[in-house]
Amino acid sequence: MRCPFCSSADSKVVDSRASKDGRAIRRRRECLKCGERFTTYERVEEFQPMVVKKDGRREPFDRKKVIEGILKACEKRPISMDQVESFVNSLEKEIQDRGDREITGRFIGEKVMAQLREWDDVAYVRFASVYKQFKDLKEFMAQLLEILNDSSSGKQDDVGRG
Repeated sequence: MRCPFCSSADSKVVDSRASKDGRAIRRRRECLKCGERFTTYERVEEFQPMVVKKDGRREPFDRKKVIEGILKACEKRPISMDQVESFVNSLEKEIQDRGDREITGRFIGEKVMAQLREWDDVAYVRFASVYKQFKDLKEFMAQLLEILNDSSSGKQDDVGRG
């Protein structure tokens, strides 16, 4: 590790601790040449696959983009940030565990829709209306009727109802 003050490659670790989120190690170092102290972070290099979009474009998987989409759907709904973070963590882990170099946007969208449907019907419909790009009111109503039929046939849970 090069000293940011004198560019010397010789330093010693004075203190190490886990970062607040636990995903990195924070190290305080002291340069053996100039004596200045500086902080470095050590993280596991995670492989992020490319997401293949509907139109064939490819872009790196972006955790923040998934969270933003979920938060838009859950606006003013009883879904906590902890729930969203926990779901996105598990989705990211599932994607990592698959080990695929590419993953379809459809895979991600379907996973998000399934989770939103469990949490809250309104958030689900909001997300689905953008994700599925309903062509007309008839398609949108068909989706709503499906939800209503599921609800009346016993698919009731306490999260997001009432």
